[in-house]
Amino acid sequence: MPVFDFRFTVPASLDAVRAFHGDTSALTTLTPPPTIVQLHAVEPLAEGSVSRFTLWLGPVPIAWTAVHRNVSGTGFTDVQASGPVAKWEHTHTFVPLAENLTEVREHIEFEHFSGLRGLFTRVLFARPNLLAMFTYRRWITRRRLRQTTQSA
Repeated sequence: MPVFDFRFTVPASLDAVRAFHGDTSALTTLTPPPTIVQLHAVEPLAEGSVSRFTLWLGPVPIAWTAVHRNVSGTGFTDVQASGPVAKWEHTHTFVPLAENLTEVREHIEFEHFSGLRGLFTRVLFARPNLLAMFTYRRWITRRRLRQTTQSA
């Protein structure tokens, strides 16, 4: 089973990082261009809350439904209920390192379908593509939280 891990620090408090990720628009903010996210229904982050959305890769729509599990003050897990892969569990963990410094740990476990459908996701979720996506997420998270703390 493929696994992807990514870590980075954010010069912001645990509360600020948690609030940023808990915002119902977080998925839109964290998705790098040129991918477009179409949100259909996003419940506020809570145990069992559901997000339904479509990722558009050019003209290709990827419908996805995620359920939030293990929601706590230090993170949560997105579990794919339906979507492009056979399994997807993305755990976000927030570790306070200092008053205004938090480490974000991303851990994804996923499995591909067999056949042509699996070939598509093997390309889509290849390590270089995941690395590029999470490098963008690191940049935008730091940028947005810097703007938030400067305006406070």
